[in-house]
Amino acid sequence: MAMRELRYFGDPVLKTVSDPVTRFDSSTESLVTDLLDTVDAPGRAGLAAPQIGVNLRVFSYNVGGRIGYVINPELVELSEETHDIDEGCLSVPELWFPTRRAKHAVVKGVDLRNEPVTVEGDDVMAQCLQHETDHLDGLLYLDRLDKDSKRAALKQTREKDWFWARR
Repeated sequence: MAMRELRYFGDPVLKTVSDPVTRFDSSTESLVTDLLDTVDAPGRAGLAAPQIGVNLRVFSYNVGGRIGYVINPELVELSEETHDIDEGCLSVPELWFPTRRAKHAVVKGVDLRNEPVTVEGDDVMAQCLQHETDHLDGLLYLDRLDKDSKRAALKQTREKDWFWARR
């Protein structure tokens, strides 16, 4: 099992748009294995490659007994119906804020054999798909908060021991 060290808010890799995977080889397989191993811990719903310092479009998920990964994911469908749902992030630990998300989401990408895969879900699974795809686009959930919540969140992050700029 390869639990990888997490990157935290303030680390530039989290604000960088990830590159598509173009080689489907043992290094890609190792990355997927590491993502699956690292997300397989209590309280973890999803993990994107940038969160372990890898600038590639891959994420893993572990929601309600559904465990998997998607390479080169793209959000292809979001429901018009939205809700504010408490959201946190492994790269912004200990902080939770209501975040507006579509109630249903569909992601399309490929697997390790470069074969098409589709993952869809409602509520928490939809939130996970949106959250992890955001990571690959250089966005954190904090970027989606309303002005007052974002200001409070940024103030709180700067006070945390894990804040990257404080290291």
